[in-house]
Amino acid sequence: MTQKIILLIIAISFVAGIYLYPQMPEQMASHWSAQGEVNGYLSKCWGLFLMPLISLVVFLLFLIIPKIDPLKKNIEKFRNYFNLFIILIILFLLYIHTLSIFWNLGYRFNMGQMMMPALAVLFFFIGIILKHAKRNWFIGIRTPWTLSNDTVWDKTHQIGSKLFKFAALIILIAAFLPGQTIWFLLILIIAIVLYLFIYSYLIYPKEK
Repeated sequence: MTQKIILLIIAISFVAGIYLYPQMPEQMASHWSAQGEVNGYLSKCWGLFLMPLISLVVFLLFLIIPKIDPLKKNIEKFRNYFNLFIILIILFLLYIHTLSIFWNLGYRFNMGQMMMPALAVLFFFIGIILKHAKRNWFIGIRTPWTLSNDTVWDKTHQIGSKLFKFAALIILIAAFLPGQTIWFLLILIIAIVLYLFIYSYLIYPKEK
């Protein structure tokens, strides 16, 4: 069922690209600065079909991961959350693709601000999946210490779950800070990653 839903979403992306192809400019805006100004372009072929192709690659990657992970039995323990996460990622890519299409159709908005609500949803669900994730090599907070000890993994992911849910709220607030959203997001991600890396390192000797 999950695979059918994902393939339907990807198919919608391709069909939309084919339908809108005649209406697109030869050079499509494809990249925006932190201030929301266009600073990159693609030909309309790549502009319309690059994101659907990326979605297809992501889908195939997530099909392969549960089969090649040495701890694939642990992935099965939270497989329902894993499947929902894949769907959410593909929907996120479709949302970004849709924003790009509307921009190139002549609608004007701050791209960074428009991305923030979708990123907030994504971060919140990352918080949910972290709470349920079991030790594996591909999904979750993978440091040398979490991968070496189940207890360190669980404790680090419980903290990580709360941090990502809190970050989702902060990202929503950042949507009201035009011109600063991208830098704000980068700083937030770096801070969370560093904290969880150090946290797992510090608790490892105790749990070992």
